[in-house]
Amino acid sequence: MYTEHFGLSELPFALTPNTHFYLNLPTHHEALNLVLVALSGGDSFVKIVGEVGTGKTLLCRKLLNALDDGEYVTAYIPNPHLTPSELRVSFAHEIGVELSGLKKFELLNAINLRLIELAQKNKKVVLMVDEAQAMPEETIEALRLLTNLETESAKLFQVVLFGQPELDQLLRRDSLRQLLQRITFSYQIKPLDHEAVHHYIEQRIQRAGYDGVSLFKRDAANKIAKASRGIPRLVNILSHKSLMAAYGKGDSAVNSRHVLSAVEDTEGVYLQAKSAWQLPMLISMFVAVTAAMVYLGVSR
Repeated sequence: MYTEHFGLSELPFALTPNTHFYLNLPTHHEALNLVLVALSGGDSFVKIVGEVGTGKTLLCRKLLNALDDGEYVTAYIPNPHLTPSELRVSFAHEIGVELSGLKKFELLNAINLRLIELAQKNKKVVLMVDEAQAMPEETIEALRLLTNLETESAKLFQVVLFGQPELDQLLRRDSLRQLLQRITFSYQIKPLDHEAVHHYIEQRIQRAGYDGVSLFKRDAANKIAKASRGIPRLVNILSHKSLMAAYGKGDSAVNSRHVLSAVEDTEGVYLQAKSAWQLPMLISMFVAVTAAMVYLGVSR
């Protein structure tokens, strides 16, 4: 692989949500701060929405690490396509309920007792649900009913939902209006702008051990920004393939030709990138043809 060629200690653009590569970019910084403030205030539901590939899972992992300080007990459900019963079992397991020998009808009471025990120890319980748009409607309602477990002064646990925009559509259903009203804070993760993409690429390269001058030419980074539309996952894919192209040519830096090779090899980005780059040329051609037609019309 190209790591040795470019002086890297590891692959900088792997798709796994490694918090070592978490960058405090504005949109993720704002989302993380909002969740932390909401949790400290005791709000029961927080919602973070973003398109596919915008870094929601990485943000979720970062939040899990940030709450690992003795004050919080965290529960994490990465795949919420569960029945209501499966959701309760998963949550119970995550917060330390002893499930062996426990009868089904005893589960809810066992969860309640465990939450009270943690509250008495001044522990805050936070349930994080990734890919929340995949939750069946009846499971979302079961989650809402679970949050009815509370003391006279506070909720016994809080919920952070991470999901794609389809989550917003799901929660707008009339049947789920009670849960929607409980979401006190929400945030939408935005794609990165060109400058942020450039910063993102540079920072990941540096965290992978690179200490030389810029490995990606500015024009190459701009083309990656256009082709990816600022989606971090696509930035990773295109940057990785661009490095492979440069390595294959024996070049010491990534230029626009390497990026073009990466774009042509990646589904879902070629047409968008091609149309974006050809637009100025198409406009110029249109203006030239229109001017010629007007001139010919006048000459006649």
